[in-house]
Parts: sequence; C-alpha cells; structure tokens
Amino acid sequence: MTTTVLIQPVILSGGSGTRLWPLSREKYPKQLLPLMGADSLLQATVRRVEGIADAQLAPPMVVCNEEYRFVIAEQLRLLGKPGTILLEPCGRNTAPALTLSALAAIKNGADPVLLVMPADHVITDIAAFQRVVSAGAQLAAGGAVVTFGITPDTPETGYGYIQCGAAYAGAPDSGACLMARFVEKPDLSTAQAYLAAGSYLWNSGLFMLRASVWLDAMKSCRPDILAACQSAWGQGSIDGDFVRVGKEGFTQCPSDSIDYAVMERIAARTCDSGATLPTGVVIPMSAGWSDVGAWDALWQVLPKDACGNVSQGDVLLQDCENTLALSEGRLIACVGVSDLVVVETADAILVAHKDKTQDVKKIVDRLKAQGRAEGTIHRKVFRPWGWYDGVDAGERFQVKRIVVKPGGTLSLQMHHHRAEHWIVVSGTARVTCGDKAFLLSENQSTFIPLGTTHRLENPGRVALEMIEVQSGSYLGEDDIVRFEDVYGR
Repeated sequence: MTTTVLIQPVILSGGSGTRLWPLSREKYPKQLLPLMGADSLLQATVRRVEGIADAQLAPPMVVCNEEYRFVIAEQLRLLGKPGTILLEPCGRNTAPALTLSALAAIKNGADPVLLVMPADHVITDIAAFQRVVSAGAQLAAGGAVVTFGITPDTPETGYGYIQCGAAYAGAPDSGACLMARFVEKPDLSTAQAYLAAGSYLWNSGLFMLRASVWLDAMKSCRPDILAACQSAWGQGSIDGDFVRVGKEGFTQCPSDSIDYAVMERIAARTCDSGATLPTGVVIPMSAGWSDVGAWDALWQVLPKDACGNVSQGDVLLQDCENTLALSEGRLIACVGVSDLVVVETADAILVAHKDKTQDVKKIVDRLKAQGRAEGTIHRKVFRPWGWYDGVDAGERFQVKRIVVKPGGTLSLQMHHHRAEHWIVVSGTARVTCGDKAFLLSENQSTFIPLGTTHRLENPGRVALEMIEVQSGSYLGEDDIVRFEDVYGR
C-alpha cells in the first residue's frame, strides 16, 4: 500500500560547467542557461517534479552561492515557483550543501523526504523519471537512503558507478537493489568490464532520503561537517528572498561530496564511529538522463536532422554530419565537416572535435591563467536590476548597453577613476547626480563627472534602455564605492 509522502525538492546549484564554455562560465554557469528549450536547466529541474504520484510537494529549495542569487530568484519567479534560496558563503561541495538543506527542512518540526537533484542535468522522459521517484519516495519515507542509477549503454569513463547487490525485498516491483559499492570514474578497460558485468549503473547524483536520516548519517560518518553546518545555521539570518548561513561557521566546514561522506560508507556498511547506518537502495532509471557535462553529451540529447546535425541560432550547414553548431548572434556557416562542435558567443568562438570536448576545460584554465575575462564572465552581465552588455572598449573608454527592468534601481555609488555619459534610448530614467535628481526620457542625455555620487532608477512600467559611455584612466568594475543598495550588495 502506498501513502502520500511530503517531498522537499532540494536543487544543488553550485557547479561552474567549464566544459560547456563559452556558453557556460563561472559567473553564469550552465544551469542558468536554456540549453534544451525555453527553460534554463534549473527551471527544467523545478518543473520535472510537478505531478509525482502519491506525493505532496513542498516549494523548491535551491542551494547556491551568492553570485547567482538574484538570477535564480528571477528564474523561480518566472516559473511562479517561489521557494527557499539557501546561500552558501563559499563552496564546500555537496555534503555540506545537503546538510544545510536538511537543517532548513526540519526547522519547523517537519521531516520531509528530500529529493536531491543537481540543477544542471537533463531528463527527457519525465514520466519515467516520476515513476521511479514515486517508488523511491515510499522507500525513503520508510527510512532507506535511495539513489537512482542510470542503465549504461556505453563504457563511459566520465561517470561514477554503483554496483547493484541483492534485490531489495522491500520493493520487489521497482527493480530496487541494495547498494553494494560506489566506485569512482574508471579507466576505459574497467568501464568495459562494468558494462559487460551487467550489475553496474551510472551514478546519477540523484538521491532521496528523510532529512532526519541524512542528519543521523552525517552524525555517524562526518560529525565534523555536521557540527560546522549546525554552527553556520545557528549564525544564519533571513535576507528578503534568501536564507543566509553564518560565513564564519561555514568557512570552517570541511569540503566533501555526498558520495564520499556517506554513500560509499553506506554501501560498504562501514562507519568510523561504529554506528548503525541506514539501508542503501539503488533503483535503476531509464529516463533519458544526461549530466550534459560536455558538448558531446549535449549533442547526444538534442534533436538532430537526418545527417545527425544539431543547429541552434543563425546556422547554415552544407554537407555536414554529426556536427553541433550553436550561434548566439552571428552567422555560423559550416561546409563539409563532421563530428565538430562550433559555438559562437558575443566575445568567443569555440571549434572542437566532438571527441575532444572534455578538454575544453583546459582552454578555460589557460584563459584564467592569463587573466582574461572570457574565462569567467560573459560580455552580457546580469544584475538584480537588469543587465548590461559591454559592446565596445578601447584606450580610456568603454561603451555599455544597459537595460533596467521596471522598478529597478542601481546602487547610490561613486567612481574614483571614470566619468560617465548616459543616453536614454527608450523608457524613462530617474537620475541622481550629486545633490540633483531629475528625469530623462528618450533621446535625452546627461553627464556624471568623476567622483560624483550618482544613481540610476527606472520609475516606469516598461524597460529602460540606455547607452553608457565611460571615460577615464581605469574602467574596471571594482572601481565602485556603494553608499546605498536596495539589493544588499
């Protein structure tokens, strides 16, 4: 007999996705991008839990760092799914992130089943996903730790594996097995042996378990992480849409993954403290899953033409096969090529063989070593008030296109090294410049002298679009002194 289970979706949104450069970058990673349609991967993750049988869904809980907080809040708002956004002061891997989520989930005396999902995965068969999650929820409600293993079809070296043990007697119809072993990413010959054995599944990174079960497991396996998270949680506060934990406490927290901290020990039935661990169960899942960790993985899950090509944006392909071509703006034309990845953005173009896409991260590492912005940030930068696009730059000048959403307000600020010219293209701007405040409308402009306190606001009901021309001896984004900021930056 099944019962209705309270499920708390927990979405871990901490990855940087560097192997999907130049679309994914450290300051705006792949989970925030619409790689599979109109929704971002994060939004698709929120949507796919809607309609799970025998479940009552709590609002989503997203764990992320400060860098992404406003973008994530906006993406949840667009879905009409406001939830809890739990901010980590620094990255400490997935075990502390899940521990904070469990502490948040039980704060009002509840003990929901946590459905733990990375924000950057793709699942194409939602019905199959929901069926196994519904089965997993029943097991997790009974105290088991449940993970979902992907039935492998190739000897993949980029994934960890889970070895299946004996069938789990508590769920004979789900295909669930006891977890026998968690293994790290293998070499090719080992992966081939796993595939041939038929008892190994890819580790999906998806988990279900009660919040109290996770906290008890952490107490047994990693009490140091639990103590640090409890300290940080006790130092926390509510900041508008966000839940902040104590920075001092969390920076002292050791870094560890869910797999290393708990899952491997549950599978091996070992624990440093000698405490009894919960039962670990793995359920096979065939639901069109991919972690889209690199461009070849994205090519595999996107719709293709008769020649195996994937194209998005302004793309022309002639006599091409098995090629992925994505354009954000400019025309991409490919002739007579096969097995290529071509990705165009405003400030970078990637051309790679599909077999070498794992090495894109090496390009990102080189860009960072050279101090180049293309390795970490897009030309178009999102802010809580809107966005700006750096359209041109040269010796002592920089030009930006700025869009401020209705009601958006930039901070009251000052620059030591640059002056600014503002030209309104559309909408209405409220400008504070020194001790003056005034309105500007379309085709009007103003000048902000170096060292003058100023602010830009959009008091209207439509977006404010303007051009900003900066001039001065230093034009870096860190030349800013904030006096007031409605977004708490």
